[in-house]
Amino acid sequence: MATATASAPAPARKRRAILSGPVLPRVVAALAIMALVLALPLLLADFQANQVTRAVIYAVIGLSMNVLTGHAGQISLGHQAFVGLGAFVSGFAATEVGLNFYAALAVAALFGALSALLLGLVALRIGGLYLALITLAYGAVAEESLFNIRDLTRGGEGMPAARPSAFQSDRAYLYLCLIALAVILLIDWRLMKTKAGRAILAIRHDERVASTLGVNVTFYKTFAFMLSGFIAGVAGSLFAHWQTVVVSNDFVIDVALTWVFMTVVGGLGSRAGVVIGSAFFALFPFLFESVLPTGVAEQFTRAVPLIGAILLVLTLTLYPGGIGQQLLPVRRWLAGGPFHSPSDKKRHRKAATVPAGASAIGGTAEAAGSGSAEPPPTGEESVGAAESAETTEEPGRPEEPTAPTEGTAEEEGEPSVQTATKEMPLPPALADENRGSSDGAKSKPRKRAAPRKRRQGGKT
Repeated sequence: MATATASAPAPARKRRAILSGPVLPRVVAALAIMALVLALPLLLADFQANQVTRAVIYAVIGLSMNVLTGHAGQISLGHQAFVGLGAFVSGFAATEVGLNFYAALAVAALFGALSALLLGLVALRIGGLYLALITLAYGAVAEESLFNIRDLTRGGEGMPAARPSAFQSDRAYLYLCLIALAVILLIDWRLMKTKAGRAILAIRHDERVASTLGVNVTFYKTFAFMLSGFIAGVAGSLFAHWQTVVVSNDFVIDVALTWVFMTVVGGLGSRAGVVIGSAFFALFPFLFESVLPTGVAEQFTRAVPLIGAILLVLTLTLYPGGIGQQLLPVRRWLAGGPFHSPSDKKRHRKAATVPAGASAIGGTAEAAGSGSAEPPPTGEESVGAAESAETTEEPGRPEEPTAPTEGTAEEEGEPSVQTATKEMPLPPALADENRGSSDGAKSKPRKRAAPRKRRQGGKT
């Protein structure tokens, strides 16, 4: 009982240590962000609220792609098929069948999940480039055949999709889309805390290793496809009732590529980064229209895929984590942690510190073995030399002793590495083997010394 009582306060001490920092500024910052989001529709004009609604719907689409590409590691270049199917099914259910908005939304999400299930079953045995080609072909087939079925889409006339009666205005519908985005964020966040979320992340890192750990790769890959299609169906339904008329030109390959760009630039695996990146790609054509002249703005609007490709290349080369990588210190600080983690400081110290006697990968080991100090290397450091700087000191600090060589520790009264190894308890089999090898090592000098004595005797 005493042991249990003594060990119980450890988690409490850890929680107190986490929250011992300035909690009030974090709470104020979080409340300010929430207040800004809730007050945003009231601060905008009707046409501005309409464009912000588009950004929120794009954020839901980005989270759908993030589940499949960011969490599960599966590439999707035909996501317009899931979103378009959800939009047309929602419009058909509300207009032709007579369902209300919420029932149509549920039906659209279900159809999106079923269509993603079909693609997921096909994609179980393929990956990489072949999976990208399959998803690209799936989107092209849906664009050219499924979205041209007149009974489903009404052709060029489009399928009407009325807004719900309680959210007829642009501001009210923006609030509805914000609620849907908050629910999707909550589902995504809670999913990554569960066993299923950890299994999906393990599949992203390595499917073979995940299968050896007992993860049902087939089930969880299919589940990731279905969840992504479910969220895409929700986004399609929101898009349909936002436009009030759905046409097939809204779901083409150019739009699908823009969704890929905004997800990667936002940061795969980062919910906040994906939301911000999606909003940026949804809004910056209209920002150009409001700032630049009409003719120039139209040219910039047509160049959205090109600008997205440039941002994609810059992200992959300079900041692979995207916007989420830049937001990581802020998110960590809002969650109660330090703004700069110790690992970040250690990484920067490693990159900035030059080892005293290392000019290549093995320079530090050579300097430790010979005891000689060489001048610092010039030019670019190798990766191994930068990593070996972990034991070096910062400029201006007292120099720490390096790893002792054989005999140095024994002269100072400290046990050497070999002595400490001999004092460690070993299993009986290894102990017998070690004893035999040590006896053999001791008998070797006696065998070498005997011929020397005989040669000396012969000379005398």
